[in-house]
Amino acid sequence: MSDQGIKASDLFVRCLEAEGVTHIFGVPGEENADVMMSLMDSTIDFVLCRHEQAAAFMADTYGRLTGKPGVCLATLGPGATNLVTGVADANMDRAPLVAIIGQASTSRLHKESHQNMDAIAMFRPITKWAHSIGNAKTIPEVIRKAFKVATTEKPGATVIELPEDLAKHNIVAKPMPVDITRRPAADHKAVARAVDALVAAKNPLILAGNGAVRKRASQQLRRLAHNSGIGVVNTFMGKGAVSLEDPHCLYTIGLQGRDHVTAAFEASDVVIAVGYDLVEYAPSSWNGKGDKTIVHIDFEPAEIDDDFIVAVDVVGDIADALWQMNELMEERYGDSLPKFKIADRAALREAINADLTGEAADTAFPMKPQTVVNDVRAALGPDDIMLSDVGAHKMWVSRYYQCYEPNTCLISNGFCSMGFALPGAIGAKIAHPDRRVGFICGDAGFLMNVQDLETAVRRGINFVCVILVDGEYGLIKWKQQNQFDGRHSDLAFTNPDFELLAKSFGMWGKHLDGPGQLAGALEEAFQQKGPALIAVPVDYAENIKLTERLGNLQAAI
Repeated sequence: MSDQGIKASDLFVRCLEAEGVTHIFGVPGEENADVMMSLMDSTIDFVLCRHEQAAAFMADTYGRLTGKPGVCLATLGPGATNLVTGVADANMDRAPLVAIIGQASTSRLHKESHQNMDAIAMFRPITKWAHSIGNAKTIPEVIRKAFKVATTEKPGATVIELPEDLAKHNIVAKPMPVDITRRPAADHKAVARAVDALVAAKNPLILAGNGAVRKRASQQLRRLAHNSGIGVVNTFMGKGAVSLEDPHCLYTIGLQGRDHVTAAFEASDVVIAVGYDLVEYAPSSWNGKGDKTIVHIDFEPAEIDDDFIVAVDVVGDIADALWQMNELMEERYGDSLPKFKIADRAALREAINADLTGEAADTAFPMKPQTVVNDVRAALGPDDIMLSDVGAHKMWVSRYYQCYEPNTCLISNGFCSMGFALPGAIGAKIAHPDRRVGFICGDAGFLMNVQDLETAVRRGINFVCVILVDGEYGLIKWKQQNQFDGRHSDLAFTNPDFELLAKSFGMWGKHLDGPGQLAGALEEAFQQKGPALIAVPVDYAENIKLTERLGNLQAAI
């Protein structure tokens, strides 16, 4: 950089490069044209999308999987408002994300003018930090702060707004060095109290949430499970914290009905909540009587909730807190570990296994949702990535799709946004091009971001989309039926021919018309050079059957 300075948009991009940004997902506009020109001379790959919401979901998933902020870009006005849902999803689901938005020239921000709105005020309630650059010299500081805040636990979304006239300024500045912030260790006294509570328990359980799948937390959680002999139940977003093959894995909790593991919680006296966000599954659903001794282990102090009154609040880096607990237990108890017999949970685990696999080979058509989920699980390896959109199918994926490794099943469960999975699969495949990526969605959620099939085709991104076709808003119907004695409002709609739709985008597609076809179709789909689509007629009469079965469930605890 010369003494004469550098164009502000060039500096902006250099700061992004210094942060390690390799991809930006977005839809540009007039007001960020200078930034786009600067990106053309950059090492950063700009992924041109067909809708800003999709761009935000791509950045959301990219951030979840890499631990580095996913970056999305939009222009001012409608471009910024279109980002909102994906940005909010990332923030509530704890995914690091930085959104860059354009803005009108500072010369007209004080008055009524074309597309001028206070976008920063709009973003503040759904982000960790949002800021409009008012002086081009502050670009290095603003970008450094946005990335630091986005990745600081708990991670989330930040927004940078750059007015178009400031992007043209010539300034003397350079990117700031990227510092590594060490997370604070948990207090040793709190750790000791947590171990005391664990050892004094008669019937303890570990509840692994969203935070348990980040960084090294799952490694230390597995070690704790083996040291203690305590079974681990995961939330929808904690899948893979302990492998499905591990006898300590007691699978998933999160359905509103009484499931096998719900009975185990009812019988428990101590619950060790690891990285558990209350937005995932309300504590009233598993501690309604308020009779549990709760040990909370997370990056932040426990949320205030009448059903989540903690006895021990272990605040700090989750992996470090679990490591301290493991070290202390090994030091205190040595050869007498584990303190509990995981064999006592064998009957429960066997009952769940039998339930989850009981209809894996069912030949009914339209297909049962649980059979679809089992076929998809069989097609994906331990490290492959599956995403679930939001709808009735999410309940089936959450219950039936179990994982070997963390961050291999991505579910929007804090914000619960339909339309997440299709663009999310693009972000996932760009983050991990060497893995298979598939997703299950409903016919309603699929069409909410269908336009970005073109993005995947254009870039040759192979993911496999399994659309469960029922022609209704199935989850809403299910909930209304449960609440209103079987009645529901008008929730039906018509669909396109999904196979022809795929062909119109220039991609492979297939509509199943009989039983036993899905497994073969999945393998063929994963061999394509670009995205692939499989439409599967589904029998959602299974929804009410599941509700009734869970209501009469006799759990083996």
